[in-house]
Amino acid sequence: MRILSVVLGSALMVGCRGRAPNAPDTGLAATVDSLVPKVEEAVGLTFRHRPRFAIRTKAQVQVYLRTKLEQEFPPAKVRGIQAVYQLLEMIPDSVDLKSLLLPLYAEQVAGYYDPDSTTLYAVEGAKEDQLRLVLAHELVHALQHEQLPLETMLKDVTNADRLAASQAILEGHATVAMLGVVMPDKTILADPTFWQSYREQVKGAQTSMPIFRTAPIILREGLIFPYLAGAEFMRWWAGQPGKGPLPTREQLPTSTEQILHPERYLSHDAPIGVAFDDSAAGVLHEDTMGELELQIWSAQMRQGGEVLSDIPNGWGGDRYRVFDTPKGPALVLYTVWDDSTAAKRFATITAARFVGHKKAGYRTTAEQLQIGGRSGVRVVRAPEAWDRWASLPVAHLTPR
Repeated sequence: MRILSVVLGSALMVGCRGRAPNAPDTGLAATVDSLVPKVEEAVGLTFRHRPRFAIRTKAQVQVYLRTKLEQEFPPAKVRGIQAVYQLLEMIPDSVDLKSLLLPLYAEQVAGYYDPDSTTLYAVEGAKEDQLRLVLAHELVHALQHEQLPLETMLKDVTNADRLAASQAILEGHATVAMLGVVMPDKTILADPTFWQSYREQVKGAQTSMPIFRTAPIILREGLIFPYLAGAEFMRWWAGQPGKGPLPTREQLPTSTEQILHPERYLSHDAPIGVAFDDSAAGVLHEDTMGELELQIWSAQMRQGGEVLSDIPNGWGGDRYRVFDTPKGPALVLYTVWDDSTAAKRFATITAARFVGHKKAGYRTTAEQLQIGGRSGVRVVRAPEAWDRWASLPVAHLTPR
């Protein structure tokens, strides 16, 4: 999911200005021009500059996505991300993550913003009704960029959970506005049964795509989370008194927990910062999972079934490191919980099942402990011969 957030974030959500050189035929230009006032009405904001646009072939889109992958994820970083997912059994050891991502993206992308040329590109061959949906959605991102510094928001890769929350705001907002543009009866958007039906239609459409259908659940959920959960949050946001059309930079949610459970956002339940004490020497990768990824992991430890993201799990914060060792990567994950009940539930259900899964040449442990006075759980999976077993890395809490 952290790869999807960064690459799709930079690919789909960089604002565009003016009309591009060698612009597409007048038919596309007329479509864009007809959509602009409808998008402005749906969002409640007005363009300061007219967007520019062009057409790209599917082959050109593949080249673009490959270039973005190479820029955003050098080999060492991809290796670290793949290691954590494989150690947590969220993707099979046989899966090469980078090789899977390019065809997965290419299957999904029907339009995008290019950050270098600041141009909205539609993919050649799209049907007219699909093209209008894509253009309406991407025009909303152009309006967002006039209100928020997307170029810095989407390049902050120090916390994948926070990045996923920002992504959900942008994609959820664009999804709700897009539907407001194309649906004649706007009152339907206030009907909860419509949104339930919409969620089912989106998931059904996604599973009809062969690469998506066979991708690991962490990638599938990562792709649809910003659009569906983000739309639910923005529907809730629109009903709050005194809120603008879009959260300001200061108002942005800071975790997937706040996206999934708006009441946590409303109560200012900010994530608890967790940091490692020792140096980053030998660290292959470090990041935060967040409630969504932990819920997905829990679903996998239950050996399938629905991701129970609508039920708060009491997540407070987390941080993990993947260490590079001669015998293979080593994972240390610290989680902090709202109370001892939530910590015990995580330790005795999800973490205990994980410990029960044996991995050749590895030792796996899960331990309840106190971290800065808070109830926590430390999960470790590392080679048996790892020299840090006698002195495991220690973590502490940082100010909210």
